[in-house]
Amino acid sequence: MDYAKENVYSTLYVCWGSFAGLYHHYNVPKYPLERKMSGIFMNERCVEGEPLLRGFDDTFPIPQSRHTTLKKEDVLKCDDLVVLSESAEAGVTIIKSKDNREIFMTGHLEYDTMTLAEEYYRDTEKGMKVPLPKNYFPTNNVNRMPTSYWRSTAHLFYTNWLNYYVYQATPFNFI
Repeated sequence: MDYAKENVYSTLYVCWGSFAGLYHHYNVPKYPLERKMSGIFMNERCVEGEPLLRGFDDTFPIPQSRHTTLKKEDVLKCDDLVVLSESAEAGVTIIKSKDNREIFMTGHLEYDTMTLAEEYYRDTEKGMKVPLPKNYFPTNNVNRMPTSYWRSTAHLFYTNWLNYYVYQATPFNFI
């Protein structure tokens, strides 16, 4: 993380990486959840005019699969961070540094349609007591094929990050 801070113009931290990066760089702690958070959760933007969220719908889905969470009040204590989105169920989901050099996402927009199902099947086959992913299997039936309704959000997010915070922002002579 220190190498990236000095040698990479914009770094994207995803899920466990976001928790580690927020703690390492900004001393934002993570908190264990009583049970795994798994599913697709709707989010709302917390700021207007944010290039990273350009083209997003007013509410948008982000897959989550994690055992820890953040507290918004801990993030807001750090003047160098901005909360970009949050979910009523999943909490803070996208955060950035004010200089746009670090982006933190607690979820998994990179997940394919079947990733949560594969995680669920794997864990239950091991005998683990994991919750059924919320808002994922049609009628909560694990035998029915889920559909991706976060793919367009994912494409916008990664395209916006690469365009606005990597391609357009990285100086020609970085070092």
